[in-house]
Amino acid sequence: MTNLKGKVAYITGGSKGIGFGIAQSLLHEGMKVAITSRSATAATSAAEKLGNKNILALESNVQSLSSEINAIQKTESAFGRLDVVIANAGVGHFGPIDNLTEAAWKETIDTNLTGVFNTVKASVEVLKKSQGYLITIASLAGTNFFENGAAYNASKFGLVGFTQAVMLDLRKYNIKVTTIMPGSVSSSFNSHVAGTNDTWKIQPEDLGQMVVDLLKINPRTLPSKIEVRPSVVPAKR
Repeated sequence: MTNLKGKVAYITGGSKGIGFGIAQSLLHEGMKVAITSRSATAATSAAEKLGNKNILALESNVQSLSSEINAIQKTESAFGRLDVVIANAGVGHFGPIDNLTEAAWKETIDTNLTGVFNTVKASVEVLKKSQGYLITIASLAGTNFFENGAAYNASKFGLVGFTQAVMLDLRKYNIKVTTIMPGSVSSSFNSHVAGTNDTWKIQPEDLGQMVVDLLKINPRTLPSKIEVRPSVVPAKR
């Protein structure tokens, strides 16, 4: 995909944070982009901020396979094809296991892991037609466990393993699969409000540039798992 103009991408959780930054980068390359949110209002508001005629705002909950199937169908119907799927939607619930609720565990797994399964199942046949690219957004928490992270670690460890197995499943169809594992990102994840104290962190547009670079790399080469972290350590206060 050395020339991305006219190609079509579908991004879950694209109304803010990493998904929004990736959408900006792909639109800049001339791609057509569908972004989803559980809230139609949030998706529409993000599309208006992006201010591009090639953006499609969709409501979809990745926890529902039928919802993802519907959103993928709408994307293909609107743009005529689908070349890139970016499974980005995610949530975070943190706390020690003795305080971790069943509801928090279930939402984390159902969004971060089962949600990606639903996105992949909804899009895989379309990606076979385009011989496209699937990218999942995992986390360094998918290889580094930490206190209070039982649910989040489980979801991201699972996502990394899931994506790498899917990569092996889909290579024979000439579909490329990559998981990106960011460290600290300046975003609104987990209700965080990005500000000046976040300047040391990875920025959403940095991950957007990474996605563009992946799509443009010579197809003989596949970076299947990418760890990415801030290049500096924040000064202690």
